Amino acid sequence: MAAALLELANWSTWAVCAVIKLPQLAAVLKAGSARGLSLGSLVLELAGFVVFLRYQIYYDYPLQTYLEYPIIIAQDVILLLLILHFSGNMKQGLLYAVTFWGGWYTLTLRRWIIDLAMNLCTLISAASKLAQLRCLWQTRDSGQVSALTWSMSAYTCATRIFTTVMTTNDLIVLIRFITMLVLNIWVTATILRYRRTKKTD
Repeated sequence: MAAALLELANWSTWAVCAVIKLPQLAAVLKAGSARGLSLGSLVLELAGFVVFLRYQIYYDYPLQTYLEYPIIIAQDVILLLLILHFSGNMKQGLLYAVTFWGGWYTLTLRRWIIDLAMNLCTLISAASKLAQLRCLWQTRDSGQVSALTWSMSAYTCATRIFTTVMTTNDLIVLIRFITMLVLNIWVTATILRYRRTKKTD
């Protein structure tokens, strides 16, 4: 029974992650604007994803525990390019590409670097969620921010809590997913709150 639940959690996580950023991408493309999205939040999220993926690969964790991360990273890169395009800052794209590629290789130069980065990864990922919350609080407008994308992120964190307990039982990874679950729910609730406020005005 536990093996079947683990398999279901993995497959459902992969399925959700295959389309997780599509609602956000569609909203930005439809509006021709990235209003309401925090560039800082996205860059921090990407940094957290890159560190997490590198950590999982470095320690040779089972592929099924992190298979969704290359897919999410690719979708985030597309979203980053759209935000840069609509804000007229496409030249910054090269700087971000060089920074992320350099970071990818630097992370595994020494074991202590990847371990330290993973310990900081939860803070980086939490900062990305807090940056998006700050943007929402300041503007009091959810703009093009997709509640569906954020709620799918909450779901994948919940499934990854289960799969982590069942497979690697890595405490650092578990703390990260619990923290991200709480923050993703908070962002989703904030988006919905400002969406309702906007409709009633």
